[in-house]
Order: sequence, then structure tokens, then C-alpha cells
Amino acid sequence: MKITDRITALVRARKPEVGARGFKRDIATTCGVSYEAVRQWFAGDTGNIKNENLKAIADGYDTTVDWLLSGKGEPPRRMTPTRSAEDSGKSSADIVQQMLAKHGKNLSDAAKQKIAEAVAETANEVKSGNVIPADFSGLRARADEVLIPQYDIRAAMGHGQVPPDYSETVRNLIVREDVLREKGVTFTTLNALAVITGWGQSMEGTINDKDPVIVDRGVNEFIGDGIYVITWHGLLYIKRLQMSDEDHFWLISDNEKHKDQQARIDDVTIHAKVLLIWNARKA
Repeated sequence: MKITDRITALVRARKPEVGARGFKRDIATTCGVSYEAVRQWFAGDTGNIKNENLKAIADGYDTTVDWLLSGKGEPPRRMTPTRSAEDSGKSSADIVQQMLAKHGKNLSDAAKQKIAEAVAETANEVKSGNVIPADFSGLRARADEVLIPQYDIRAAMGHGQVPPDYSETVRNLIVREDVLREKGVTFTTLNALAVITGWGQSMEGTINDKDPVIVDRGVNEFIGDGIYVITWHGLLYIKRLQMSDEDHFWLISDNEKHKDQQARIDDVTIHAKVLLIWNARKA
């Protein structure tokens, strides 16, 4: 088995929700390298996979460098310390505080506090990707329906900039699955579906300001012409993407008053693909 085959098996084992189309982008993010570099690895240029890349992959996907280099079978997880009887009665936040005190010497006090607060906030929540935690107890989908949660684009953006006028008009949707099928909507998995709110005028005519938009979070790389949720130079956009050449995308605005722009592929991060616009029109 080639090293790229082992990396593929590892990512699929640890992050099945990423899907076949998004795993290269996920590897690039994990390793801190460009998507183009990862694409070259899988095109056969494995000599450019450096030791620090292997360590980043092993750390990011919880395995060992030894297995990446020569292992067979399922990727092993690294040994993790077991909880003592003293720890068993402690909360996740308490244990994280202990770990930060012992191993977080390079972190500022503010960073430690943020980590501890995040653990405390999410300790009892089941989270999937960048979907906003919510109480769905009063919102139940039947067997033939799909619950589509709100996508937290702020989390997806990292340190990027969310549009200042962004506000969610629809937080969660329940849709009959056959309605999606009838409209020709295809997606990676049901769990990857999410809803966001369109903003601005650049896509007017297709996506108007405050239109709810159903997206597929399982698409994290270009899979053909279409509308995507992207980050470009730290800013968030919904744009129609087309290939300009092997190194560039066209970022196309459906509103003719807005100019199309050319962007380097390495500068564009794809967060999701737009599947359906839930247009609301006044009667």
C-alpha cells in the first residue's frame, strides 16, 4: 500500500463525514500546506511529503508516523492516559484545566481560559462539523423528513470576516426528503446538509439578500461549475465558481452590476456547495 493510500484510509477512518471529495482539502488544512501541494502528493509526487507533514497528519488524525510509513491494516490510535479513580468524578472541564496546567505552558492565560470555556459549553452537546448547537426537542423530523440545521459560518470562517449585515432568517428547516429528490438536489450525505442566509446584492436574481440557502458541507473542493460558499483573502463570499485555468478560478457574480474576479485556486477555501435557494416572495 502506498503512503497516499494509507493517508486516504486514515482520513476516511477518522473523518467519514468529510467524504471522498473533501479529504484532500482537509489534509491541506491539517498539515498547514496548500491544497495544490496535497494534490501533487496524490498525483504521485510523494517525495515532497516532508517529515513535518507526516507528523502533522499523525497528530491531526490520531495515529503514528510509523504506521503512515510502513503500516498495514487499520490505523492504530496513539496511547492515551486512562482516567484515574480520582478523575472519574470530575467534569470534562476540570480534566482539561488539569491538562492545560501541565502541558499548556506555551499558551497564554487567555487562551487557556477560552479552551476551558469551550469544553464546558459543549461537554453535553453532540456536535457535527460547524453546525450550531441547538435544542431540537421541539423540532422533530418524521421518518420521511430531513432536519437541516443552521450552518455556523462564523466557525467555518476561522479568523475570517463575516459580512457585518449577516443575520440568520431561518435557523433550521424540516424538509421532506422526496422534495429534495424531486428538485434534483444531490448531496454527499444527509448529515452534511445545512442552511445559511444569503446576504448582499452580488448574486441578486439567483440569491437575494436574506434568502435561506441549503448547502452541502461535505463538498470542500471544486467539483465543477456551481455556486459555493468560499473564503477568499479572509473574507466570506457566496459566488459562482468556474475554472479560468489550472491555477485560477473565476469568481462570478450573477448580478451584472458586480464585476467577476479572478482568484488563485490556492487562495480560495471552499466551505460548502450551494444546492437550493429557498426563495421567499411577498404575495
